[in-house]
Amino acid sequence: MAAPIGHGAGKGSGRYRPMAEINVTPFVDVMLVLLIVFMVTAPLLTSGVAVDLPKASAQNLPQDDKPLEITINHEGAIFIQETTISIEQLIPRLQAIAGNRRDLRIYVRGDTRLDYGRVMEVIGAINKAGFSKVALLAQQK
Repeated sequence: MAAPIGHGAGKGSGRYRPMAEINVTPFVDVMLVLLIVFMVTAPLLTSGVAVDLPKASAQNLPQDDKPLEITINHEGAIFIQETTISIEQLIPRLQAIAGNRRDLRIYVRGDTRLDYGRVMEVIGAINKAGFSKVALLAQQK
């Protein structure tokens, strides 16, 4: 037989009843704090070498796989992804990274204050290593 539930059930019915709802306010507070933390830290997590890219009006090309990025900063230092290397180390390092894949796409990022001859020197070394899919990166206007 079922017992009645409500105000008239059992002795001491007016004193204490257990609360049957979940308080979600602390949960919402924690989630909002985490949202703010992630919104602040997400832009800081982007990695790369800071360069001032030239502006271009060309459309983006469709991408199949992640290309290898070679960056030349305003001082002429060469970076593969984020590792500094010399021009002499560029060919052996590219061949070690690519292995037998000579169709690897390579993006060259050059600072606008950089001498054009330095960019051509790096592209020439990349071509000398046997890579033909080399592209120059620029910022969209």
